[in-house]
Amino acid sequence: MARYIGPKTRIARKFGEAIFGPDKNLAKRNFPPGQHGVNRRKKTSEYGIQLNEKQKAKYTYGVLERQFRNLFDKASRTKGITGEVLLQLLESRLDNVVYRLGIAPTRAAARQLVSHKHIVVDGSVVNIPSYSVKQGQVIGVREKSKSLEVIADALSGFNHSKYAWLEWDNSSMSGKFLHTPERADIPENIKEQLIVELYSK
Repeated sequence: MARYIGPKTRIARKFGEAIFGPDKNLAKRNFPPGQHGVNRRKKTSEYGIQLNEKQKAKYTYGVLERQFRNLFDKASRTKGITGEVLLQLLESRLDNVVYRLGIAPTRAAARQLVSHKHIVVDGSVVNIPSYSVKQGQVIGVREKSKSLEVIADALSGFNHSKYAWLEWDNSSMSGKFLHTPERADIPENIKEQLIVELYSK
């Protein structure tokens, strides 16, 4: 199962944002990586800006190139605004929903929980991070995994009212995917129209 395993702070510094979650090293060195990172004043082309936005979305959601392209193709065939639909498809991924529910501190940790069979969807174990969660489905922690320290730490103090499209039940350690989020509800700083323009060339 392919995933990005390279240096994360370097990527975050490239975009100037903590796209992988809180990063104390980024706070110290908030400039592009490389020998000339501090003094770089190179003007980026229109193509470069569009490419950067696509790369940022890929790294943010932990998706590799082929998966991302397939999601874009699916979004372009779906009724609605292509860029918004793309983000909605990314938000509906099981690893992302686990992260949004606060079961894991980062998307990478959420992906690992899913892969290691700690997560159930409607009572059945699903170990595919890219599984697309549907409206009304219930995502929870497997009974045997409820005592895991990493899950307890992540849930401790997490604000479950942050996302209007999710509903959390603390007693069963599970959350319901109420509906697909609207673009205004998705907090990621991604200019999806630039990605659409890039793929439209």
